[in-house]
Amino acid sequence: MLARLKLDRIYDGFLFLAEAARNPPILKSHHHVELELNLVVRGSITYVVDGKRLTFTGRTLLWMFPSQEHQLVDRSDDAQYFVAVFTPRLISQACKGRGYQGLKRRTPADAGVLHTTLDPETFDLVRRTMEALMRDSLDPDILNRESGYGGDSEFRYQHGDPDGLNAGLRHLLLMSWRSQTSGPSPAGAVSLHRVVRRALELMSEGESDEGLARLAERCGVSEAYLSRVFRRQVGVPLSRYRNSLRLSRFWEAYRHPEQKTLTEAVFEAGFGSYAQFYRVFAQAYGEGPRACLRMPLKPVTPRG
Repeated sequence: MLARLKLDRIYDGFLFLAEAARNPPILKSHHHVELELNLVVRGSITYVVDGKRLTFTGRTLLWMFPSQEHQLVDRSDDAQYFVAVFTPRLISQACKGRGYQGLKRRTPADAGVLHTTLDPETFDLVRRTMEALMRDSLDPDILNRESGYGGDSEFRYQHGDPDGLNAGLRHLLLMSWRSQTSGPSPAGAVSLHRVVRRALELMSEGESDEGLARLAERCGVSEAYLSRVFRRQVGVPLSRYRNSLRLSRFWEAYRHPEQKTLTEAVFEAGFGSYAQFYRVFAQAYGEGPRACLRMPLKPVTPRG
């Protein structure tokens, strides 16, 4: 699925710190025309890319290229990771030398997710650069709620100093690429069983709402086998993943331009009851949905 990141032309990209405790899960497999960079600060994040599961932990720098379908399938409860995207325009203007031509690719040179583990000193430098670029940005709660680029139809990414942000993103891109090309690329990809790949595909299409028995039948295996192999390979129980997927669909339905009520969005997302939704929501965000949904959208004040 091609995701559109709602970036106004004044911006050459964006940056925000995703935190599992307040960032809605976006579990659909997707790609976008922008190059994406993640830096894991704390905890772990797990992606499925090209039928393989990859888990990344602290100090890992990883790249998602424009044609690379990727799906976030799990995060530790304490996960914090920076998400930066760079437009094709920025890459074209910034990457003139031979050493940076790899950034212009639509897919990585090698299969899988290009990544490296930074040494502590380099990690601290990249992290502090990212933190400095966020000082004139939107409130972290808003950026996490809108996943950086905005599920809400009225949301647009904003920064108080667009020129400073663009210059900083250019520096961040080149610095991170130098770190990537000079650092180690640890292994760790797990090839997913065809049954697990089929289950992920069906659940992404909405089959998670039909119950475990139906899902297992569609995959051609028993419920017990599906649950066992899914947990072993993806790293989380199937029930937890299905609830995270429903939570992701809730946000999508609730932010729809038709302005669905909270209850309508809950049942459209596939929850069997409001009580079930409340329990899953509170476990994910540490508070009930009504308190979390009160946060208003506030624009930033431009410099000058």
